[in-house]
Amino acid sequence: MTTAGEEPVLYREPGSGLAPLLWGPIFALVGFLSEVVLGGPTHPVPWTLIGLALLAMTALWVYARRRFLAVRLTPSTLWQGREPLPVRRIVEVDDVGAPVGATVLGGGWTVPRKYDELPLRLDDDSVVVAWAKDVEALRAALHETRRT
Repeated sequence: MTTAGEEPVLYREPGSGLAPLLWGPIFALVGFLSEVVLGGPTHPVPWTLIGLALLAMTALWVYARRRFLAVRLTPSTLWQGREPLPVRRIVEVDDVGAPVGATVLGGGWTVPRKYDELPLRLDDDSVVVAWAKDVEALRAALHETRRT
């Protein structure tokens, strides 16, 4: 999980897989094959262009999700989207209530849809809200990081 000079990754959520990139080309292929099976005129060039256009739009969507919804924890840093939080600043992970108006990590106003929140108390006694799809795994990884 590491390359030369990088820290090991203790927890990772990529934000999106690469499988959605296949949706557009598969849709275009099904459209073209339906023309072939039905025996009517075939339009390979328009179906190819449709597949490429859908691939391009999906690539932008996947890129955005992988950039802004990725969660990564190394021994020194918790990354929420593009926002880093030094692990040394986290003083409490369990039994932290999230007060109204607590800052959500990652730059958003709220926790992203389909993600659960994990309030964290920092060394300045402020509370921030981290998020992950598997909050318990992130909590366990944070405990492991704080022990070392």
